[in-house]
Amino acid sequence: MLGAARRSGRAMKIAIIGAGWAGMAAAVEATTCGHRISLFEASHNLGGRARSVPGQLPDGSPVSLDNGQHILIGAYSQTLQLMRQVGVSEKQALLRLPMTLRFPDASGVQFPRWSAPLDALAGIVGARGWRLADKWSLLRLAGRWQRQRFQCDATLSVAELCRGLSPRVTRELIEPLCLSALNTATEHASAQVFLRILKDALLGETGSSHLLLPRVDLSELFPHAAARWLTLHGAELHLGQRIDTVARQGGQWDIGEQRFDAVLLATSATESVRLLEQSAPGLPVSVAKSIAEWTPVCRGLRFAAISTVYAWGAEATLTQPMLALRSTTSEISPAPAQFVFDRGQLGSAPGLLAFVVSASTQDRETLQAQVLQQAQMQLGLSLQAVQTIVERRATFVCTPALLRPAQRIAPGLLVCGDYVAGPYPATLEGAVRSGVSAARAVALDVYDVKGTNDTNKESTP
Repeated sequence: MLGAARRSGRAMKIAIIGAGWAGMAAAVEATTCGHRISLFEASHNLGGRARSVPGQLPDGSPVSLDNGQHILIGAYSQTLQLMRQVGVSEKQALLRLPMTLRFPDASGVQFPRWSAPLDALAGIVGARGWRLADKWSLLRLAGRWQRQRFQCDATLSVAELCRGLSPRVTRELIEPLCLSALNTATEHASAQVFLRILKDALLGETGSSHLLLPRVDLSELFPHAAARWLTLHGAELHLGQRIDTVARQGGQWDIGEQRFDAVLLATSATESVRLLEQSAPGLPVSVAKSIAEWTPVCRGLRFAAISTVYAWGAEATLTQPMLALRSTTSEISPAPAQFVFDRGQLGSAPGLLAFVVSASTQDRETLQAQVLQQAQMQLGLSLQAVQTIVERRATFVCTPALLRPAQRIAPGLLVCGDYVAGPYPATLEGAVRSGVSAARAVALDVYDVKGTNDTNKESTP
């Protein structure tokens, strides 16, 4: 497909602002379509909220950490396809495991390596520590979801969707899955978005439910490989260059002294609002009006934090690369982490563990102390803190019937990111799909407008 636009005479010059996973995905897709890409990133790092950061073990040894411990699942088809395209080997970069939500006492769910959906059925039937009534409550409700084609009233919360499940299934399966996928508590989370994730994972191709745990840091998992691929294919990458405004002249877009056929914003919601509002006074009336309609929707999003507590112990090791933890907000014995990862089993320093706290609200010091205590109580491990990373605006709060910002603002001005309207929550796959979709849409958008000569009718305020 590479060069298709050039062969058709439709090659465009596109500016992409932001080099997170959405921006990198958009750049790869647009380059694949034969367009000329200039990528602008305010920082000197690629990857946005899913990148590597330097760390140091208690003995002073350097170690590569991530600004948040992430996992993928087999249903993340677009992410996996782009990784392969830019030269990332899944076998080397990811550890593929059957869907597993096991606790330190070995209770919980683990799917066998069977074809879908038999793997899910067998995993539920064979769940350790669950009574027959627990399993039947889930099988009965899952059957209803399937008969309804994983569709429900858009106003339903996950808690309302799952009424009728036993307390144990809710506590040990639904709540951890909802927090890990939507970063939103079940009583506030969108049931429809949750069902979409379940459908893709459980009823997709065989392997869709698999967990994919990164063996390399997040920067190498995709952004750095994508940057090398883009450079090889003629794209221009401008790191450390912050864009404050865009202008429109004669149907094209100006960034500094460069002119582009289209601009694709791949920045955070906050940064996109800032850039658009600073640009609006100098833009045509129709574009400024569209911005005035788009930014309030974006401002209406609420965000939640995800924290990752890295800790180390000389003899620290887990029975599996990832374990679920029993999380509680009890004032007597708080246990905030929902999952723990053995980074030593994933190619990092032996003894290094990563504890993940979704929808976290505590300050860094309190959270770190509580997690270390939780490690002692639930894992029997005495650990030293390495680093605690709090990503305060990690994801938008994925509530029922949430209005998310549209992809298109004006002719040749589009936005992508995990917060933009789409079927997925704020995940890596959501960001990648948004970037690919925007890259495909921008060319059609510009050529449709040029065909009607609407750009010649614009006026400035």
